Parts: sequence; structure tokens; C-alpha cells
Amino acid sequence: MAGGAEKRRQEPAQGGNEVTEGPVRVERGDGRMTVTLNRPDKLNSFTVEMHEAFRAALEEAARDGCRAVLVTGAGRAFCAGQDLSEPFPEGPDGRLDLGETLERNFNPTVRLIRALDMPVIAAVNGVAAGAGANIALACDIVLAAKSASFIQAFVKIGLLPDSGGTWTLTRALGEARAKGLAMTGEPLSAERAEQWGLIWRCVEDAELMAEADALADSLAKGPTAGLALTKQAIHAAAANDFSSQLDLERDLQREAGRTHDHAEGVRAFSERRAPVFTGRREPE
Repeated sequence: MAGGAEKRRQEPAQGGNEVTEGPVRVERGDGRMTVTLNRPDKLNSFTVEMHEAFRAALEEAARDGCRAVLVTGAGRAFCAGQDLSEPFPEGPDGRLDLGETLERNFNPTVRLIRALDMPVIAAVNGVAAGAGANIALACDIVLAAKSASFIQAFVKIGLLPDSGGTWTLTRALGEARAKGLAMTGEPLSAERAEQWGLIWRCVEDAELMAEADALADSLAKGPTAGLALTKQAIHAAAANDFSSQLDLERDLQREAGRTHDHAEGVRAFSERRAPVFTGRREPE
């Protein structure tokens, strides 16, 4: 994992979970991973080092058979986007090249979140601004504290929403609301975001992490392959016509129906008990 000298392993946390500290705090255990953006004094704004550590954690989750990932922020913010004090790259002509910043850092991050074969939950504990908002919205399920807000702050510095923001907002809210948020930079409260269907749920501040942890634990004990295939199908629906989507559902359902977890679910139903899913992806 990236993170240089700031990264350090700690003794397992209470309950036997392993923790790595640094610009991104990573806790592993019980089939899940909690990733905390960990620059609270800078509202968890991203540097190159933080990008590398964040992606490394997500890649580790995929490689090590993790079954759910929870992403949140330390302190009073979820993420304020890019740290504007960090130098930006220049193009071959010596001029500022923000496209290179996206290509190197933000785009690989949001692509990885959407590609992971497991649920990724965002627990938005405070302001999520700029790319920080759109990284949260790239996650599969978003919970937000009542005091949290989502701000497409790009217009304040003469830019357009990135990190998937123009895609996510338009599909979730339609052009009118997407343009309104993007062109005014007005904060969108967590309550309004839930009402508009942009996020899954708004909860009381004091209850956010308990609810997010319970959801992550539940998903980590779920039918991992079925959840991954569900994610794949829903992502594909944005580009597919109805007939193509039916074909995709057929193919993915064939795959899901051959897993251990499907067989266990059927057995549990017949035996009138709760299923015990293992997350095994190989055929039954």
C-alpha cells in the first residue's frame, strides 16, 4: 500500500481487526474493510499520496476476498475533494493540465469503486464537496448524516463537475437538477438528497456509523457473488435497451444459480432457517 513513512501497522483492534494508519486508515476483519479518509485537518482533501493509499486499500479488498467495503471520513468532513495546495501537473506545452490529474488519480479511483465485485458503502459524515461528493456517489449504497451536505463546488473555481459527477447527477436526478447543482454550487442537504433519490438514506448524526457498520456487516455475510452480479447488472442498465438487459439478466442469473450461496439459500428456505452464506464464488 502507498503511504510512505506515514503508514504504519498497529496491533489488531478490539475484536481482532487489523488496522493500518496513514492518510487513509484501513481496518480489516470479519470479511469486511473500513476505509477512513484520514486528513481531518484538511477536511480529508485528496493528495497524490492519499489517492495511492485509497486505491491500494480497495485493490487489497478485491485481492484478499473481502466481502464488503465501508468508506467514511475522519473528523467533521467526508471529503473536500482535491487539496488545492498540492502542485498540479503541466502538459507538454508547460500549461496547467487538470485532465492529467483526473487521468492519474480521480478517474482510476471511481472506476475501481464501481468495478469491485463487492458492495461499497459510503458513510458521509459531513460535507462532501467537489470530487469528494462524486466519490461518495460512486459507491453502491450511500448513507449520510443529517448534518452532511453534497456540494458540486467546481463552479466556484471555474470548473465543471468531474469524477463521474455529470454522469451520476444526470442519471439520478435528471438534467434540470443536475444543471442546477453544477451551475450554482449550492449545497444539497442529506435530507434533500434522500428525497431526490440521490442517496439511499439520511440518518441522525449520532446513528450514522452504527447504521453503516450494521449494513456493512450484513452485506459481508450476504451472497457475495449474487451481490456482485446485481451490481454489474444495474450498472449495465444505464446503457442497455430493455431486450439487451433481459439477455444480461439471463446470463448473470445462470452464473448466480450455480454458486454455493444459491444452493445454501434454497436449502435454508426449505429447512426454514436463516441461510449461512460463505461468499464462495465457485460452482456448487
